[in-house]
Amino acid sequence: MARPIIDGHRRWCAAVASEIIIRRVWSSWRYSLDDRRFNGVPVEYKMADMVADWIVDQSKPSLEDYTHLTIISCMRRCSQLLTSLRMTTESALLYIDHPCSVSMAAEVQHVIAFAKEFLANKYKDFNKFKSELMNISLSGIEAIFSSTDIHIKCENDLYYFMLEWARTRYLDSEERREILSSRLLPLVRFSHMTRAAFVEILTCTDNDIEHEQVTKRITEVLLDKAYPRQMEGALTTQTCQQFAERAYKCKPVKLVVFYRPRPQVTVYLDLTREECSRIFPSKHINSHCFWLAGWRFYLKASCEMNEQRKLCTFGLWVGVRENPKGSTDLTVDIELAARVGSSGKFVSELEDTFTFNSSDRLYGCNDLFDMPWSMFIADDDVFIDGVLHLRADLGVAVGRPELQSWRYLTQQT
Repeated sequence: MARPIIDGHRRWCAAVASEIIIRRVWSSWRYSLDDRRFNGVPVEYKMADMVADWIVDQSKPSLEDYTHLTIISCMRRCSQLLTSLRMTTESALLYIDHPCSVSMAAEVQHVIAFAKEFLANKYKDFNKFKSELMNISLSGIEAIFSSTDIHIKCENDLYYFMLEWARTRYLDSEERREILSSRLLPLVRFSHMTRAAFVEILTCTDNDIEHEQVTKRITEVLLDKAYPRQMEGALTTQTCQQFAERAYKCKPVKLVVFYRPRPQVTVYLDLTREECSRIFPSKHINSHCFWLAGWRFYLKASCEMNEQRKLCTFGLWVGVRENPKGSTDLTVDIELAARVGSSGKFVSELEDTFTFNSSDRLYGCNDLFDMPWSMFIADDDVFIDGVLHLRADLGVAVGRPELQSWRYLTQQT
């Protein structure tokens, strides 16, 4: 296609821009831009025309006055223009995959950062794009999984995806091991993985991972959970960043476990106001599983519709995922509490004893705070600095007292 005609003064400006940008500044980018067109016009022509507009806007028509137009200023302007164009996955990967020299790094960094942000936003729904992510390059994977905003069920899924992706893309075992060790595993936030995942990772004999590296990361996590104050000064900035929580669909919890005088577990679950807003009007969010007397439990926070009052409310439930073979029921003392800002203490909202069995596997309260959803979500006494702090105490009990009301219900999973 012939280059668009640009008359007189603008034609000269475009020629200057083409010379500076295409041959001297963006020559190393041409291999990736040659096939790209905007409305049928080759990208180098379009870029030249856009920079020509900028030159003309300087309002200095004489040839000599354009000598102040440096290569650096053209690079900077081109970076601005590239970020103003419609970004696609292909173009974003071209920008971040391009080997940039030190002299160019500062000027094109804005484009690269923009491309990374585009990829992170586009692919933040992990489950939706999991298959497509298998075809993304290494630098793209790094950009996407460096983000805290990615929506994923739990961190376990990301770890196992990393292994699957590396095994598919890198057939040489040594190269695959190096990529996982230096590029991929540092992106995994081990602090939000489950106990079951830790056990599997530490006991596996997989040669694809650097076991010493992974063991060190898991040890740091366990030490931080056991001695959080003592570890504050020991963790580096990079390590602390790996402790940041993503937008998990299955929320991590903090546990305090007792074995005597009876099996008992205290579970802490934190939800942001944004996370609670996403479950309105009829969704829910589950926690990681935890164990009590050989039974595997979880917490469920939900938005419940009270049919009688025609109002949505906040519900909190204790559910069973798995029970040991041969064990048909378990009677548990349950207390559900929330921390309030006025006192800074946890206030009990439900105390009861319930027997879990094969048919009754979910128990809790469908209106934990006894207020409509609109009041709950706006209550700054419940959301302390935007975070709802919940606590569930479960202990193995003896006896089965009956206590049922519309607020304290059983649900079938």
